Amino acid sequence: MTATVSVRRADYANPHDAASLVMLLDAYASDPAGGGDGLSDFAKSHLVRELAARPQAYSVLAFDGDAPVGLVNCIEGFSTFACKPLVNVHDVAVLSSHRGRGIAEQMLALAEIIARERGAVKMTLEVLSGNGPAVKLYERIGYAGYQLDPAMGTAQFMQKWL
Repeated sequence: MTATVSVRRADYANPHDAASLVMLLDAYASDPAGGGDGLSDFAKSHLVRELAARPQAYSVLAFDGDAPVGLVNCIEGFSTFACKPLVNVHDVAVLSSHRGRGIAEQMLALAEIIARERGAVKMTLEVLSGNGPAVKLYERIGYAGYQLDPAMGTAQFMQKWL
């Protein structure tokens, strides 16, 4: 891990944090693991304002000195079974130049602290099965496939575009 890397909660009202968040998410979206297309102009210009308008959203940023190098976006949901909040880790991004240095783990640790402060019962995330390093990280820090009854199998993440 790089000694100069710092991790903190993003302040959506801070112009440096806002620009860092957009730059990092665009880099992630441009990466094959993020779909390879980059963010639309609409997303770039509206993302931070829209996150700030949602009290259930929070982000964690990592900086190497003053340079942004990592991002985690989280969105609070609700577990009906537990009748408590849950937090979905929606994005985990580390610039390719800084991968393998423990930055994602540091950001996820802070995201978990914030989730616990919110009273969350669990954290969830999605990961592409071909992203071996991410899968290994998530399993190492306690994430596992979701199941209720082993006879029913594990949950699958699905989507439907609207």
